[in-house]
Amino acid sequence: MVALDSSGLGRLVESATRVLLTGPEDPDGDSFGACLALQRAIRSLTDARVDVAGVAGFRYAWLPGAAEMVPDQAIAGPYDLAIVLDGDRHRLSPPVARAFHRAATTAIVDHHDTTSAQGYTLALIDREAESTCGMVLGLMDAWGLPLDHAFAEQLYVGVIFDTGGFRYSNTSAATHRVAARLLDQGIDHSAIAIRVLMEQRRAGMLLRARVLDTATFHADGAVVLGCVTQGVARQLGATRLDIEGIVDPMVYVQGCEVAVLLVERGPAEIKLSLRSRGLVNVAEIARALNPSGGGHQKAAGVLVEAPLAEVRERVIRELEAAVEQTRAA
Repeated sequence: MVALDSSGLGRLVESATRVLLTGPEDPDGDSFGACLALQRAIRSLTDARVDVAGVAGFRYAWLPGAAEMVPDQAIAGPYDLAIVLDGDRHRLSPPVARAFHRAATTAIVDHHDTTSAQGYTLALIDREAESTCGMVLGLMDAWGLPLDHAFAEQLYVGVIFDTGGFRYSNTSAATHRVAARLLDQGIDHSAIAIRVLMEQRRAGMLLRARVLDTATFHADGAVVLGCVTQGVARQLGATRLDIEGIVDPMVYVQGCEVAVLLVERGPAEIKLSLRSRGLVNVAEIARALNPSGGGHQKAAGVLVEAPLAEVRERVIRELEAAVEQTRAA
């Protein structure tokens, strides 16, 4: 892991009386854990008011500090410092984006391959880190803050989420050393893994079954595509958190190299989640579909403003071409 400019961020924190922490518009376990842990860390250092934007939902509502989160619509500012964690400024919801751009100083703490340092007062980007939560732990160490049970729960959520329970290739020996430190605080790691990676509502189970049953195969089975329409989501009573994780098993169908889940959010607003075995760089695919998209080589996301049928055909063409290029190489 690269050295972080912890002193620079510390100076911004020390000079702020109001701080905004936020993940992207669609936060995941790493976003929630990193924001809540950094909130506690900053409160340990200063008397600043620290708001975390978002609503945790059923999967993360148990996390220490989650009940204090501020819904995006209620974020107003003004803030002396706004920090984006596990995302970038292009992926914020409109009310959070307005507060972010009005802040006196801004920072980013992130580990995604496609994140740029431009547009921030301070950028802490470590593309070798397995998670943003791991980066927050590095900040805490630099600031001399001790771990406790609550910190360990918050940080462990991000570590296991972004490594898929230590199954993904971004897991390293350093990742396991971080996990060991967190387990030393007495957290119930099994219960956390079940809540974050496996537990689902009935609506989520039914939605997953529907998506997998109607998935289509392309490029001789190298591409698997699933869709969630607004109508199906309403019919089953599914929320965005129910959709989390559905794309992951799709990429592990035998013969598959890349999977994509298309989620219809409006008549002309489609969220795509892409996963790859490694041959196809899905972060590049996401950026090709929309410059604001991105992520990692094996996991990426993007929002495309077009009707579902149009986006579906376009992404099939992009993925088929990418697979064909890897076959020809």
